[in-house]
Amino acid sequence: MTARSCVQFWFVTGTPRAQELAAALREAIKASPLSVRKLADQLGLSHSTISQWSNGHRVPSVHDVVALLSEMSVAGETADRIVELAELANAPADRLVPGVTQAQAAIMEYERDARRITEWSPDLIPGLLQTGDSARVILGEASPGQVQMRLALRAGRREVLTRAEDPPHLLALVGEDAIRWCIGSPTVRNHQLRHLLKVSEIDNVTLQVVRRGHDFHVGLLGPFVIYDFAAQRPSVVLLEHHRSSAFLHNEHWRITRSPRKRSASGR
Repeated sequence: MTARSCVQFWFVTGTPRAQELAAALREAIKASPLSVRKLADQLGLSHSTISQWSNGHRVPSVHDVVALLSEMSVAGETADRIVELAELANAPADRLVPGVTQAQAAIMEYERDARRITEWSPDLIPGLLQTGDSARVILGEASPGQVQMRLALRAGRREVLTRAEDPPHLLALVGEDAIRWCIGSPTVRNHQLRHLLKVSEIDNVTLQVVRRGHDFHVGLLGPFVIYDFAAQRPSVVLLEHHRSSAFLHNEHWRITRSPRKRSASGR
């Protein structure tokens, strides 16, 4: 699997709603005959303010978005869509609860909104496919209260795959080591493997096990998740590690999948 970007990557620093608004503003500004400096002068703002709006570092108010669209002569359905995005981006983050980080909230929102989720996990079973017992072992460093809260969050996240209306398609590429590694106890591992067999029978879940080999591939650089959404919304890439995570997106992002090699097998 390879990825190619036509322009540049953008680090997502805000919520998914703010990121989507920033992408829409970038497209509108790019299509406008007016430069960012000219727009800033006409609105009585600094050009850096508009740049921060379009790169997602700051969320403009709905009033600011309406004024910006008016200066660019953006109207009709396009303007209505961008104004709606501004209203959503400025709405309270009602899903955040104590102990849930912004990154965790973003992951849950991406999983909820995505049409397709592609996850490469070389060393661990992906979170959406973990049993509660496996997750409890992995989260063992946290306090008992935190463990219970995170287990509840993971259980809620798993429901996205089996919801009745428009569930996302999950392509889980799991490393052979993740399958063979005994986490917790043989009983926990066997229960996890039985769960993988069961979940692989769901129509919208594709599970593939990637064998160890001697050839280099980009997956050796680390795990990642790609969230693909409906039309006009850019894909998002999650780079997640033990103590940190980063979101990348690009409205010109293209994903290409090479023919499957003999070193990969799966159900």
